[in-house]
Amino acid sequence: MRSSGRATSRSGTARGRSQRTSTTIGTRSGPSSPPVSAPSQAEPARRSARRSHRASDEGIHYSRWFWPSFTIPASIWLAILFILPLYTVISIAFGTVDPIFRGPLPIYEPWWWSGEQFGRVLDDSFGFYRIVYIHTFEYVIVASALCLVLAYTVAYYVARYGGKRKTLLLALLIAPFFISYLMRMLAWINLLDSEGYINKILTFLHLVPHPIDWLSGRPSTVIMGLVYGYIPYMILPLYAFLDRIDINLLEAGRDLGAGPARTFFRVTLPLSRPGILAALVIVSLPMMGDYYTNNLLSGSPKTTMLGNLIDDAVGSTGQGNKAAAFVLILMALVLIPMLYYMRSTARSLLTR
Repeated sequence: MRSSGRATSRSGTARGRSQRTSTTIGTRSGPSSPPVSAPSQAEPARRSARRSHRASDEGIHYSRWFWPSFTIPASIWLAILFILPLYTVISIAFGTVDPIFRGPLPIYEPWWWSGEQFGRVLDDSFGFYRIVYIHTFEYVIVASALCLVLAYTVAYYVARYGGKRKTLLLALLIAPFFISYLMRMLAWINLLDSEGYINKILTFLHLVPHPIDWLSGRPSTVIMGLVYGYIPYMILPLYAFLDRIDINLLEAGRDLGAGPARTFFRVTLPLSRPGILAALVIVSLPMMGDYYTNNLLSGSPKTTMLGNLIDDAVGSTGQGNKAAAFVLILMALVLIPMLYYMRSTARSLLTR
């Protein structure tokens, strides 16, 4: 009897304690609140991210104009070295000539510009100077094509078969950059002279009956000089693109039964197309304004290029406006391949 009473009292005590505990927990917790939705919590974070950028985990915030402000020095540099000189050239082209000293007088106010001199140069471009534009395009196209064939062959060999000698071969390719363009052209004068080494070798081998006058207005000499002078600028970008082509793609083409020639034309050549366009732009643009090569290796009016017209106009009295007009026409001609390159590059990036 005593044991049963004690058990009953113990169970009652345990029930009372559990009831008091549950009551206490319910009192502390209070009424249940509705759950907070995830979008309402993420919205303040999105707003703060739009207002400022967090620089680190320490809570440092910057204004939205902080990082764009770093472009101010580059913008000032671009304005000083490109925009202002270009505007000056335009002001000279549409300006007047000093009646006393016969020098160009730039007009910086656009509403006072005169298009008389520029219109005269533009008319002569389709008349008297038309043959000069034809020669310029012929020389640049042929020289660029020869540069592409020779440079692609060299770049392909270095990228695929250079092996441990890549560094040495690239050093040999970069070596001509340490010699000025003028000195390299002067070296060709000694080689191509009537008493030069090339004529001596040809006459010694009885390949020609008499020495060839290479420096008397031959278009082939001008094209050869352009190729020699600008081919290093084409080899390096081509090598950079060819070296990045995955070798597994070439092996996959061979595994599928394609021969070396078909693998090259179906895999390697399409993948290197951006490099080809970049190299052509890098080489053809300075060729359009080149005048050193023709002056040194030819010097004949029969091979005059557009750069020679600008050089002659700058050195002549009262021709500053004419020279500036030629510069603007040359810039317009140069922009055509440049815009094509930018468009093709953007298209290739979108199709990836």
